[in-house]
Amino acid sequence: MILNRKRIGLVAEILLLLALTAVIAWCCIRREWWWAVACFPFWIYMMARILQTAEKTDKIILEFVEAVKYNDFSKNYNTASSNGDMKKLLTGLNSINDRFKAVNKERKAENIYLQTILELTGIGILSFNNNTGDINWMNEAFKKMTDIPYFKNVHALEKRNSGFLELLLEIETGQAHVFTFKKGMLDEKLLISATLFTTDGKTDKLISIQSIKGTLDETESVAWQKLLNVMTHEIMNSVAPISSLADTLKKQLEPKEQDGGSALIDPEDLRLGLETIKKRSEGLQRFAITYRNLNKITKPVFKKVLISDIFENLQNLMQPMLDQKNIQLDVILKDPFLSVQADTSLIEQVLINLMTNAIEAVRMQAEPQITLSALHEADRPYIRIADNGVGIPNDIADQIFIPFFSTRKNGNGIGLSLCKQIMLLHKGSIQMKSKEGEGTVFLLHFGGAVGN
Repeated sequence: MILNRKRIGLVAEILLLLALTAVIAWCCIRREWWWAVACFPFWIYMMARILQTAEKTDKIILEFVEAVKYNDFSKNYNTASSNGDMKKLLTGLNSINDRFKAVNKERKAENIYLQTILELTGIGILSFNNNTGDINWMNEAFKKMTDIPYFKNVHALEKRNSGFLELLLEIETGQAHVFTFKKGMLDEKLLISATLFTTDGKTDKLISIQSIKGTLDETESVAWQKLLNVMTHEIMNSVAPISSLADTLKKQLEPKEQDGGSALIDPEDLRLGLETIKKRSEGLQRFAITYRNLNKITKPVFKKVLISDIFENLQNLMQPMLDQKNIQLDVILKDPFLSVQADTSLIEQVLINLMTNAIEAVRMQAEPQITLSALHEADRPYIRIADNGVGIPNDIADQIFIPFFSTRKNGNGIGLSLCKQIMLLHKGSIQMKSKEGEGTVFLLHFGGAVGN
């Protein structure tokens, strides 16, 4: 409507200009110069008006188009000094600007909301151009899980972790892979999945990573507790009557032998059999009580303790056994004030178990050696126990922390499983690295409680 009115007005002004031109030309032909001169200012005025109107409108429209091009909707056109069709045009442009502002504000709010959600989630997110490798977006969870700061192109990972880069580039939509990511001295298991999407002719790859270590540890811990409950209940229910019956039969048998009564079987054989049953049942009871006690380790008492004190107590306890077996123990502690928040008795139990295993592992070596050390890395303390023993075969390395799994004939398979549960209670972890024929290293990582 505005354009139609403007077009009609412009046509009228052009017709008026043509009429003035014709009048001036007619006056010049008839040599009536006075009338020609008198009409000429009006002709100049009409020409200037037409040009001004056209240029003003073009300038306003060009400015508006340029602002839209660069998403600049801050300009507001003054309608107070305008009238007629121009006022209506400026009012319409202001309305369009206001609408664009509202849409842009809503989009920014949605973008902030989405980014906030992605930052708060525990899943690492990485988006990059599938052709060039340029990074579009990466959240803090991704940086924390991979211990990698921000980088502009995904190919920058080549120097840091070439295997991780290869997986990011080759993983396809809908696939999921478990990748062991090395962070300092620790290994982090990450579940990596990907999807591809295309916008504006560009194909981007969206990578999501999440740590499965915590989930695995929690699941294993729950299963461990349930298993202990079942074992305790079933063994106690079976063993207690056997032990009681064996003891009763033994007592009933002795008076008959004193009275000279006869028996269908040799009393001595019966006594030996009953003694064997009794001893075995008592052993099973002790076995069940031990596991029941393990099941009660749920509320450690934390306090700040110097690692040097832990090492000193451990060395005093284990030194006689080490001397007896001619095993050399090296204790390395560069920072004597390094401390942890821990339950001292539980941590000492972990170290005793690990030290006992190390002694068993090096007993056949010509020069048996065990190294006990502590270090501070990435604001967290670590305790390291290394030996030069026989090592652990690769085919059983993943099973050593499973309850009841043992490679020794007389082992009950509880030691390392208990160690892992205690470290989980400390919000930490225990990891093992071993090479058959060269030795084994156990690394205790404490969950961030450190002091100097």
